Order: sequence, then C-alpha cells, then structure tokens
Amino acid sequence: MTLEEKAASLELQDVVALLVRVDELERRVKWLQDRFFGRTSEKRIVEPDPRQASLGDEFRPEDSAEQEEMVTVAEHKRTRKQDDAAEEEDCGFRFDDSVPVEEIVLENPDAKVKGAKVIGEKVTYKLAQQPVSYVLLKYVRPVVKLPDGRLSCQAAPASVLGKSLADVSWLASLVIDKLLYHLPLYRQHQRMKEAGIRLARSTLTEAVHRSADLLKPIFEAQQQSILKSAVIAMDETPIRAGRKGRGRMKTGYFWPIYGDRQEVVFPFMATRAHHVVHDLLGSYEGVLLTDGYSAYERYARQMERVTAAQCWSHTRRQFLKAEDAEPKLVARALDLIGELYAREKQFRRKSLEGSKLLERRSEHCRPLVEEFFAWLEKELEARALLPTNPFTKAAHYALSRREELKVFLWHPGVPLDTNHLERQIRPITLGRKNWLFCWTELGAEYVGILQSLLQTCRLQGVSPYRYLVDVLQRVDGHPASEVALLTPRLWKEHFAQTPMLSPLEKVTGRTND
Repeated sequence: MTLEEKAASLELQDVVALLVRVDELERRVKWLQDRFFGRTSEKRIVEPDPRQASLGDEFRPEDSAEQEEMVTVAEHKRTRKQDDAAEEEDCGFRFDDSVPVEEIVLENPDAKVKGAKVIGEKVTYKLAQQPVSYVLLKYVRPVVKLPDGRLSCQAAPASVLGKSLADVSWLASLVIDKLLYHLPLYRQHQRMKEAGIRLARSTLTEAVHRSADLLKPIFEAQQQSILKSAVIAMDETPIRAGRKGRGRMKTGYFWPIYGDRQEVVFPFMATRAHHVVHDLLGSYEGVLLTDGYSAYERYARQMERVTAAQCWSHTRRQFLKAEDAEPKLVARALDLIGELYAREKQFRRKSLEGSKLLERRSEHCRPLVEEFFAWLEKELEARALLPTNPFTKAAHYALSRREELKVFLWHPGVPLDTNHLERQIRPITLGRKNWLFCWTELGAEYVGILQSLLQTCRLQGVSPYRYLVDVLQRVDGHPASEVALLTPRLWKEHFAQTPMLSPLEKVTGRTND
C-alpha cells in the first residue's frame, strides 16, 4: 500500500492521533535543539513597558499609574585616598593588605640637576604574577652526644597525616584547587612536574582521601546541625562514581541539604530511591522545601511533624516548557509568578522578618497566589486543552501542588524557591565538567565531605584556606564531644580570631588568605 493509499484510509481519530504525535515529536526536537544550542539562562525577556520613556523623551510623572517608593539616603563625604587615584589610573583594580607588594623605584635623572628638589612622588601599580611555585621545608635536627654517651636528637616535626611528606599548607591548597577551582589532580600533578617536583600521582589522591577522612566527623556534626533547622531545602544531583564495567561508570547521587543557618552538606548515596530521603533526614521536624520529586512528598506524608513545601521556580519552569505551544497563556502565568517574586524582592530589601513579613505576605502575596490558581482552573475548564498539551501539564503540575506552594504564606522562614540551594550545587556541576567522575564511590563520598565544608566556609564568609589549615592541625587533638565547634559556622566564632598557622607561614611571616 502506498503512502497516499494509507493516508486515504485513515479515520478522523487516526489523523488526530497522528497530529498529536507529530506535535509531541516537534516539541522533543525543539527541546533538544534548545538543550544543545539555546540559552541556558531562565531570565525572561519581556516587551518594553509602554510607561517607560525612551532616552530623550520628556519625563512626565503623571504618566505613571504607580509611583516607586522613594528611599532617602543619608548624604556623606568621601575622602579621596591615594589608592583611589591609583585605581583610576590603573583600570580600577583593587587589592587588600594581604597582597605582597614589591617596590620598584624609578630614578629621575632630573633630580641630580643642581638646585632640583624632590617635592613628591606618583605611584603606579602593575599586577604581576610568578609561576606557581612550591617550597620544600628542610628541617635540620642536630644530633648531640651527651657526656654519658647517649645521643640526643629532636623528634621529627609532627605531620597532619602521620608519616607523610605533606605539609598542611600543601594539603589545603590541593583540596581547594580541586574542589573550589575545579582543577583535577592529574593537572595539578602536571603543574608540579613543571615546577620540578617528582612524585606519584597516587600520592595526590591518597592525600585528598586521608584529609577528607580526618574531616568526616566535622561533616557529620554539620549535618546534625542542619537537621535542627526549622526549614531545610533538599535536592539531588547525579555524579558518575564507581566502575560498572569495562569503560562504564555507575551513576550515584549527591543529596545536598541546606539549613536555615547558612550551612550545607552533600551526602553521597549510590541510588535515587525513595528510602534515601528517610535515611538522611530520619525523624526531622520542620518544613522541607524541595522540587517536585515524589520521594520528598512521600517522606512528608509518613512523618507527622514535617511540612512539605514546594519550589515556585520549578513550577515556573514547567510553564517555560509550554511557551511555544501556548505563548499567550504562558505569558500570563509568568507575569503572575513574576509579580509574586517582585513583591518578595521588596520585602527582602526592607529586611522584613517574622510577623511583619507574614503580615506583608498575607496582604500582598496571598491574593496574587489565589488569583493564579483560580485563573489556571478557569483556563483549563474553558479551553478544554488536550492532556498532552504542555500548558495542561504545567497547570496540573501547579494545581496538584497548590497547598505545598502556599506554605510560604504562613511560615516566614520559607523562601519562594530552592534557588539558594541550587547555587551551592553549581560547584558540583562544574566539577563534573572538569574532573568528570569519581573513580570509586568512596571517592565520591570524600568529595561530598570536602565540598560541604568548603561551600559552608563561603556561606559563612570564612577563608577556606585559613579554615583547612587550622582545622586539619586541630582536629586530631580536639575533644570528640566538641567536634561541632570545628564546623565553619562555630569555628568562625571560637577560632577564627587566632587560627593555627602552617609551618611555612611561621617561617616566612606571611599568611596566605
């Protein structure tokens, strides 16, 4: 039967089914094209506001229906310093006191002219860099023969890793270069070879693993601290870890958990099964803010004192997928969600918290949320869209999570979305593009331990290098019952003012923050 004959024999329902199938396949192709060639940003480009005057137009206040709230800023005077002049002269770069400065004096021949007098100087800064260099600490220990014939010699200096060639400064730099700056160990090994250092690449791997093993109790203490939060955000992200066969890797998952005291952990699990949520959270009590994965909802149903909250950002993404199919409807949905975010932004600017924030949300956000869900129900009923229509799927996604999306209206500590957690996942994603995978599942667990402490350092405004240098030296003799004091949040309070320095810093007198 020819193609024309097949087409002639089709019933109406067959034609409709084929059209639906073609529409679905076109959306898949469009999704793949956007995935490989499209914009990754979710920022929405909207049409210019007709109330916004263009450059050169006369501004008329009466044209604006709503006036922006005016904020008075106290006037102040700023003293022009020498550094400011240098910044203007040299492209505006800035540096603090920790940056070493080598002074070069350019002689002025005219200063030798009879009667000439130096009345001042001009300073210009140039940014320079030395190739990455390593330092060997040579400990010389004299051997003394005592009058009674006994020999005396000072004990070898203690090392963080026991009998190891690694100084704590090198361990800290090794970990930071790999996990914060995404430099794989084999590239660091190449860099060391160029600098004249010869050692096995496995030595680097062992150094990172043993460092993570030392820090594991601190990671566990931080995870327990997070589980005491009134609100936690949770997600999962894949990582290839462990060999599955020749040339194949298993897929494991980091399950990042973000607490309400600016702490985050990345526990590693070999699976994405539902039971992992219960294994990690145990008998947690509070609000659990997540995306739409059903494992979280199932856990919340099983636990009486857990309130499930959903992410508005993930809801918004469902409508973005339907933009090509129903542009007008999607535009309306995005406008409503965008207005919700705009109002939350105003609340953050005013630093509203507690009952004041709830009052504003009740007054300004609750009507908008109710309008959004009522509009979705009305459109679904009026338009009778097919179940396969992307807008239908997005609307059902939002409506089925209506109560979870409203949690922020009666809990001031709940944000609109999990974007703050997704920003912490970014280093994991960048790592996957650089060191690609973890050779073993144990290696992935170590990456999670180290990344948890490093990212929390950044959240707490703590120098990761200064923290690691101190804690790696301190942890072995620290009381096990007080290990929580070594988490970045509490370390900042108890030890940040007088941190332990590395032997290299003691010798040179120069700290490396």
